[in-house]
Amino acid sequence: MGETSRRRTGEFVRALTGLLMKNPDGLPARDAIRALEELVPPTDWERETFPSGGVRFEKIVRFATVDLVKANWLLKHKGVWTVTEVGRKAYEDFKDPEAFYKEACRLYHVWRNKRDAAEGAEDDGASPEGGKRNDANITFEQAEEQAWAAIAAHLKAMHPYEFQELVASLLRAMGYHVAWVAPPGKDRGIDILAWSDPLGTRPPRIKIQVKRHEENIRVQDLRSFLAVLGEDDVGIFVTTGGFTKDAEEEARTQERRKVTLIDLERLFDLWVEYYPKLEEPARRRFPIQPIYFLAPED
Repeated sequence: MGETSRRRTGEFVRALTGLLMKNPDGLPARDAIRALEELVPPTDWERETFPSGGVRFEKIVRFATVDLVKANWLLKHKGVWTVTEVGRKAYEDFKDPEAFYKEACRLYHVWRNKRDAAEGAEDDGASPEGGKRNDANITFEQAEEQAWAAIAAHLKAMHPYEFQELVASLLRAMGYHVAWVAPPGKDRGIDILAWSDPLGTRPPRIKIQVKRHEENIRVQDLRSFLAVLGEDDVGIFVTTGGFTKDAEEEARTQERRKVTLIDLERLFDLWVEYYPKLEEPARRRFPIQPIYFLAPED
């Protein structure tokens, strides 16, 4: 066997779509590919490893997902794959795996032709299943996944008190005046107190709760935090996990007790933005460095 048929590729990507539909919040790419391998076992040929590295099965799937992304059926963000509503509809409309993938390829061509027309370029006839720039897409995608996995693992492995100090350092870099950081010990609901002025004479007082969690923060957890906010307080809830939709809605609809939610992704974005203003000990606690890659197709 020397190549993968469109039907076989369709079996992979349609099964992948169904798998992701069962996980509305998405799955890390590696977990999705691992689960797909159990759902649609690869042949011996598909399990072969390339001399340059990488398993053929994984490369087939990753290349094919480029078409799904351009069809607006799949979203990829910081290593997490999520099915869109359009993708869900396509899954229901195209029961046959080959027809499913063929439609994705057609939509890829629609996207590509629009892009080329806007740029004044001519279609070189490259196949969507293996277009010239797909290698750049896959390289960038895998690099982003690996980087994000390492970042998440580093932060989630921190001692809770060290993570607390990291958040305090970020607040200082952002221009807030940190008045108090809770010492190690019993959790009293507030981990950091800060003000917008050096003497703490101007409201609001800022109360911050920091949670180094794997799971999402529930609405009950958020309400417990809101209960310790006074009339002139605002709250910031920081977590290495995320927030349930109920918790996000609770925070959004607060009229008197304002609270800002910061998940792992937003925390990292803030860390990047204020990295030049961080003190050296804080940088050593969570060092980052930009790396440049050939840009994937827009």
